[in-house]
Amino acid sequence: MPLLACCAVPHPPIIVPGIGHGEERKIQTTIDAYNEVARRIATLDPDTVVIMSPHAPAYLDRFHISPGAQAHGDFSQFGDREDGTTVTYDEDLVSRIADQAALRDIPITTSGGRGRELDLDHGTLVPLHFITTYLPRPRIVRLGLSGLSILTHYHLGEAIVQAAEEAHRRIVFVASGDLSHRLKEDGPYGLAREGAIFDEQVTTALASGDFKVLLDLDEGFCEAAGECGLRSLVTMAGTLDGRTVECDWLSYEGPFGVGYGVGWFVPGAVGSAPERRFGGISQPTSDADPYVRLARLSLEQYVLHGHSLAFPHDLSDDLCSALPPEASAQRAGAFVSLHLDGELRGCIGTIEPQRACLGEEILRNAVLAGTGDPRFDIVSPSELPRLVYNVDVLGVPEPVEGLGRLDPKRYGVIVSLGQRSGLLLPDLDGVDTAEDQVDIARRKAGIHPDERYHLSRFEVVRHT
Repeated sequence: MPLLACCAVPHPPIIVPGIGHGEERKIQTTIDAYNEVARRIATLDPDTVVIMSPHAPAYLDRFHISPGAQAHGDFSQFGDREDGTTVTYDEDLVSRIADQAALRDIPITTSGGRGRELDLDHGTLVPLHFITTYLPRPRIVRLGLSGLSILTHYHLGEAIVQAAEEAHRRIVFVASGDLSHRLKEDGPYGLAREGAIFDEQVTTALASGDFKVLLDLDEGFCEAAGECGLRSLVTMAGTLDGRTVECDWLSYEGPFGVGYGVGWFVPGAVGSAPERRFGGISQPTSDADPYVRLARLSLEQYVLHGHSLAFPHDLSDDLCSALPPEASAQRAGAFVSLHLDGELRGCIGTIEPQRACLGEEILRNAVLAGTGDPRFDIVSPSELPRLVYNVDVLGVPEPVEGLGRLDPKRYGVIVSLGQRSGLLLPDLDGVDTAEDQVDIARRKAGIHPDERYHLSRFEVVRHT
């Protein structure tokens, strides 16, 4: 089995005696847990230790894997030049991780960074300070975080394990990262009430193996908590995808205003817990809303086979029986929207019906949402399993006078002037007032605020 174990560890430089000068004794529980984890890693004797560090080179739009054959680092920036480490990189595994990431459309590079940027950072050096005490010359892979979505970090974890299997490597994954930095007034970023809540939620999730919690945390909440290592932990969770996990939560402390947690995780066999595939967000075909199934089938058929479906002749008997009578008997406008890893991936629709029936409307607009939205590239085959679909069936628009007749949670809005019109669906994140709703729709239509435009509202039935 390529993945032997994972661990979650913090990286406070003060934990190193040459920096702490005795202050490190205030986190002795963390030190003891760290040594226990390092002993366990040495006992497993992995071929390679994969370390993800928040302080390795990082980019907004891609992951970075440290290149080359070797690297060195020390704690001189913290006043300790004596403690340092030279490591050998596993270049073959680095290459295979990059290949596996590319297959999943995960942007990753070994380029970029220069000079001191390529030296080992303290997020890597602190774990190695303990690991090399028991395993003197580990071969490693060092990865940085990215500005990509939380779910993309999870899928990178899956890619790492697949690469290790191809390379015949036995690996341990080290998720380096502190928890909240906002636990005390005199901490590095002050006190925020979200800090302690974040640490409690994350440590509880890690202790129980409920990694889905990590993917569901609100981004604004995490930012307010001053978190450091969430993306390292999510990537670790991705390496454990679909497996039973034996969790051993060893310690948690926060005396300096920063949360330090140490945990050890041993995976079961591949596929031993399919219900723990937390990155698999595609709706099951048999259980999804029939309009959503119709949209998914339409786009997948077009992307994979290059042709559109005919309604209802190309549909299975099961899907035909699941669709309501309105699908073939009613004409209506419909919008199909796609989301990938929590972000919009395409949205196309019709205000008034253009096809013979609603079923045909959905089939056509699903294809256009994935291939014809000018804001996005065409959906690739590898993205299809991860897409989330919404289908909005529009009611008949009715003219209204003034903003008082609008409700952005209940009604969509159409702003029109002559041949120009802009539409906004109801109940969208971040659109909380009628003024915001009209302003966005007006700008989509290219209508100036001083022009005498017309307003219409409509209701939708949303299928998700």
